[in-house]
Amino acid sequence: MFFKKSVFNEKMPYLLKRQQIIKAVRKFFDARNYWEVETPILQISPCMDTHIHAFKTGYKDISLEEKQGFYLHTSPEFGMKKLLSAGCERIYQICHVFRNTDNTKQHSPEFTMIEWYQAGLSYEGLMDEACALIDACALAVEDCKLDKAKGWKRISVRECFTQYAAIDLDIYLNDLDGFKAAVRAKGLHVADDDEWDDVFHRVMLEYVEPHLGHDQPTVLYDYPACMAALARLKPQNPDYAERFEIYINGIELANGFGELTDAEEQRRRFVHEMDEKERLYGERYPVDDGFIAALEQGLPPCSGIALGVDRLVMILTGAQHINDVLWHPVEIF
Repeated sequence: MFFKKSVFNEKMPYLLKRQQIIKAVRKFFDARNYWEVETPILQISPCMDTHIHAFKTGYKDISLEEKQGFYLHTSPEFGMKKLLSAGCERIYQICHVFRNTDNTKQHSPEFTMIEWYQAGLSYEGLMDEACALIDACALAVEDCKLDKAKGWKRISVRECFTQYAAIDLDIYLNDLDGFKAAVRAKGLHVADDDEWDDVFHRVMLEYVEPHLGHDQPTVLYDYPACMAALARLKPQNPDYAERFEIYINGIELANGFGELTDAEEQRRRFVHEMDEKERLYGERYPVDDGFIAALEQGLPPCSGIALGVDRLVMILTGAQHINDVLWHPVEIF
């Protein structure tokens, strides 16, 4: 592999605008009195999500006879929540994260994430802040490709299922067999051993996601409780959780939560997620006991979100492939 100057020069217009976006991000958080933090990339537990896969390192602790299992983090979430439990109130981080997935137009195994948390902030307030950050970045980019005049749309998951799939989600939240029958009636394949979230994802992929973020930037909010392992349940309707995602031009850009603070409930959900991972993929990750201890010590009521920097740069610059906006002189993936 060698340095391809011609390829790198083709990327330069996107990379210069990437710098404008990063500067706008820091300016945005500085104005709101956030601290920029750095948490460890090596983690005992990389994540507790059924469908996210991590890279494991070969690190060996010299104090142990056998190799200690460590992973490259898939998100700085656990480290940042430990800081919140220690007393930090407004924190953000721009960092590289690693997910063991294929390199596609919108995915890279190594990518850059902005993640931020604020104690005392509602998840509705976090929606406002996330939209304001994206708007600020759009204003900072010359010849921005995002039409800011369209404004923002907000729609619940339940509304999307009704509008785009003609499925009343409330009916099937606790009825797997009925949910399968309703989805099969639409001609979608459903396997006998599919669980509830498998069927949910199939409807999302086929009927809902193709409609998200094309007419205008969209916030999709209030996911079913079983689809939000790290989120608080809605007090007025515990069948749903305080989780939202942001879609622009059909691209999923960010994932936010009103954060769960109950240590016992969090451990229960983690075990469930890893049971599902083992069922589907034959692997599981250890629970980070230090993170659970931080929750027991006291995670304040807070909200947090992760946003993909590279996808944001693609959206604002019009780049067609994630490799176009990465600081790689050659394509390494």
